[in-house]
Amino acid sequence: MKRHGSPEDRGAADRYYDRSRQPHYFEGGSYMSRRITPPKMTPEQIAAYNKAYDEETDRKDWGGYD
Repeated sequence: MKRHGSPEDRGAADRYYDRSRQPHYFEGGSYMSRRITPPKMTPEQIAAYNKAYDEETDRKDWGGYD
């Protein structure tokens, strides 16, 4: 299970909500702690974000028109 706010959590969430790829994570819970972005992320953290972003297959249904 990914920690809420982790690079993996944020990558999957960004893809799910159709947001652009912007590697980041939160030290604690999402939006409740400090946001960390490159260059303060390690290469491993950036890779984890990108992997989760690339592998997320579900998408938010915004209830558009048919």
